Amino acid sequence: MKRAMVLALALSVFSTPALAGWADVLDKVQSQMPVATSGSSTSSGGIASSLSELDASKGLKEALAKGTQKAVASLGKSDGFFGNQAVKILLPESLQKLETPLRLAGQGKLVDDLVLAMNRAAEKAVPQAAGILGDAVKNMSVQDAKGILSGPEDSATQYFRKSSGAKIGEMMQPIITKAMDSVGVGKAFNKLAANPIAAGLAQNYGLDLNGYINAKAQDGLFALIAQEEKSIRENPAARTTEILKKVFGGR
Repeated sequence: MKRAMVLALALSVFSTPALAGWADVLDKVQSQMPVATSGSSTSSGGIASSLSELDASKGLKEALAKGTQKAVASLGKSDGFFGNQAVKILLPESLQKLETPLRLAGQGKLVDDLVLAMNRAAEKAVPQAAGILGDAVKNMSVQDAKGILSGPEDSATQYFRKSSGAKIGEMMQPIITKAMDSVGVGKAFNKLAANPIAAGLAQNYGLDLNGYINAKAQDGLFALIAQEEKSIRENPAARTTEILKKVFGGR
């Protein structure tokens, strides 16, 4: 019965789209449910095995909200990708072998312009993933939450990737296509491909830059979410609310 109450309330509250209001949503869940009791035994993962289902679910959802908010905010701005060497989108592998000869031939700007444009397209697309990430939280069961809490340091991130990766890719595809036009990806690529050094290889590979940027944008997003999740699990200073301290404090 308690499980049904938690899930029903979470589903009703999390029906509101948009990432910006997740903190308010979590507060509503917390304020509308009775406090459950918990014992003192612990699981092999270090989290209290008798931790109430509500606490486990709320704690994980706060961690996910915190991690996704920070990741989206960090990447979805100018230089979010381009200025972060950990997630910066480089030339596709099939074109990387062209970089050195192009630079030696004094055509390095062709490479630089294309790399910059690809990263700008990703920066425009990533914020649009917020609604799908919210749906992933809404559909998470209490058992999913407790399993993730006792799993590896990126368990929640992997849940996101499995439940939402394909949807995020589909959603970002038209946005990236539009962004590619607005930031000049096609123009930059055409200039590079028109260079005699690059023309043959670029045409032979039939590159799908749209799909390449989409995949790299997702990789960057999930990498930053995983980084924040790891910090919350391991760094007490990153647990900014009482529920996060309670749920993750046993690790």
